[in-house]
Amino acid sequence: MPARGEVALFPLQAVLFPGGLLPLRVFEQRYMELAKECLKSDTPFGVCLIREGAEIGAPAIPEEVGCLARIVQWDMQQLGLLQITARGERRFRIMDRQVEPNGLARAQVRLLGEESDAEVPARFAACRRLLELVVEQRGADLFAAPLRFDSSAWLSARLTEILPVPLAAKQKLMELDDSLQRLEILQKFLEQHGLTGSR
Repeated sequence: MPARGEVALFPLQAVLFPGGLLPLRVFEQRYMELAKECLKSDTPFGVCLIREGAEIGAPAIPEEVGCLARIVQWDMQQLGLLQITARGERRFRIMDRQVEPNGLARAQVRLLGEESDAEVPARFAACRRLLELVVEQRGADLFAAPLRFDSSAWLSARLTEILPVPLAAKQKLMELDDSLQRLEILQKFLEQHGLTGSR
């Protein structure tokens, strides 16, 4: 996708990060049509956290910053219920938004720059170890391959996805361009909740 363009939006009570996996159960007609369109043309849609409203019914008002999502798996075991898994790609900012008669929102978006990435410093060893334990216990297919425990961008994104952090805080963490800053915040969260072994 070019730096600017139009995407259909899927507002959710969830925050998607680049490289993250998002399983969805799709049953509303507008989102069925969206999924079919994306599968047919191999194009992404936009996932945004809901600022006001709900996932079902009247169109929700999304946060301005979201993440492109591309469908990587789909299945329809029963009529009218589509199960998909989407993978996060680039972050974007909504510049303009219109809602179609069927309730589907489309937006003109500008892609944001890639966040900074660096090798994970030793001071964040507790963050790394926690994620390694999660993978050991729940399996490597919890995350999309490859697993990059030495990448500050990858590690901080995957930790934010699984930790019980409020959605508004996850949104702020997703918007950060500095992955080491995100790790600093997550490390403090782990320390406050006694999850690092330090006090």
